[in-house]
Amino acid sequence: MMKNKSALKKSTLLIILVSLFGIYILSPLPVAANPQISAALTVAGPDDSFIAADFVRSDEKPISVLAQIGPLTPPWDFVPLTPIYQVSLPEGKLKPGETYGVELDYPANPETDNLYKQVFFFDRFTNNWHPLPTIENPQRRVVRAQVPFTFVRLAVLANEKVLATGQASWYAYKGGMFAASPDYAKGSVLRVHNLDNGKFVDVTVNDYGPNRALHPNRVIDLDKQAFQKIAFLSEGLTNVKVEPLKSLDPVISLVRPAGGEPLLAGWSGIVMDAKTGEVLWEKDSQTVKPLASLSKLVAAQVFLDTNPDLEAVATYKLQDEEYNYEHCEPWESARLRLKEGDTLTLKDLLYSALVGSANNAVETLVRYSGVSRLEFIKRMNEKVSAWGAASTSFIEPTGLAPANVSSPYDYAIISKEVLKNPLIQKISTTANYNFSTLNTKESHRLKNTNPWVGQNLYNLGGTKTGYLHESLYCLMNKVTTKSGAELIAVNFGSPTRAASFTDNDQLIQYGTRLLSQ
Repeated sequence: MMKNKSALKKSTLLIILVSLFGIYILSPLPVAANPQISAALTVAGPDDSFIAADFVRSDEKPISVLAQIGPLTPPWDFVPLTPIYQVSLPEGKLKPGETYGVELDYPANPETDNLYKQVFFFDRFTNNWHPLPTIENPQRRVVRAQVPFTFVRLAVLANEKVLATGQASWYAYKGGMFAASPDYAKGSVLRVHNLDNGKFVDVTVNDYGPNRALHPNRVIDLDKQAFQKIAFLSEGLTNVKVEPLKSLDPVISLVRPAGGEPLLAGWSGIVMDAKTGEVLWEKDSQTVKPLASLSKLVAAQVFLDTNPDLEAVATYKLQDEEYNYEHCEPWESARLRLKEGDTLTLKDLLYSALVGSANNAVETLVRYSGVSRLEFIKRMNEKVSAWGAASTSFIEPTGLAPANVSSPYDYAIISKEVLKNPLIQKISTTANYNFSTLNTKESHRLKNTNPWVGQNLYNLGGTKTGYLHESLYCLMNKVTTKSGAELIAVNFGSPTRAASFTDNDQLIQYGTRLLSQ
């Protein structure tokens, strides 16, 4: 992680003191190999007066800056771009409510130049890094942040998963000040600066894109109307910097522990080597909780064990969805909009269950399995028990019941076994599935509940999402890394949908890093 160590020594720190009298710029402090720097700094007011002399009195109350590379360590998933600066202001220099600005430069590096950079401060009592609101000037290679502490340790860290500078294109969709971003959740507000002409536009994220696997340098796509605010449509692409004004993505605002472990927002999680079953990392992974719609993968396997003809025609009965309503209100259940007597194939039902997570489709499959509903649920329990998932239990096949329980450890075992079925792999990683009922010709369009499917972010070999009020957001992804390793990442109890994907992404990235060491 310290591959830029030689470059770090060349950074500088500029302190800007914000007082009742205005902004005062203190001289840049060069960082030498001998990191201890302590001096009374020359301060000039905006009109070259000596008002600031009240804040710096020769050698009596110096501002101390210690630039150090160790022993503090950055978060495992961030790249350090500067030394860690320890800044100490004299007692009484900073009044309540006042802040001072820091401006830090960072070295050029093609591997990190386009990444999102933040100033973090280190809390020595909790061993955590906390992000500060940061503004970057990529042309000057500097970042600025306001600091409210008289004693603080600061560093510039680059987020390996988020781009800040690159190219922007445009699209015609809803029309307005909107954008598609792969880095920020829907509802986030971003300021997009045109680096070529200085114009900027504020946009709200309302879609996902561009696909970084196809366009690695595209930082954002703007709605046509927003793009016209900063560039001509005929340009097609323009160079931009993205500045978050209101981020709903936990990656941007998350406190990170020093050193080497993920910080999950959810209750529990695990990353497992899918080939060997080795647990690479876990957090409370044997804690038993409701698993919601993750139940459906087991139901799918039990149904396929009956060797059905997937082209066979099924007739829908409203009684199938009545089982769902024993555990939720009708409007709370994800379901296929079918009427009594509608006909469709078993294949359509299986895709509906795993792609769209339709609960009524699962119950129809159970009815057509050739065994009673009670026997079907019994087989689900027997199967996972035979696989070694001893803490998992089902009372119904969809996951709507909070009494369907498992743990991340158990579900990683389940995923390892169930995803040996190539059909379940294929269906669960299908981005969209369309079909029409045979009797009415009414079309149905299903979109995978996992937005990663079809985006080429990872080489997915299986996935399932889940949510209940009692379970919060649950997620399982199986991925193949660039080196050919196979990982299963499972997290339970993430507080938001976005957080569930952030948690899972951390598990995948951390597992990948461990296997590469």
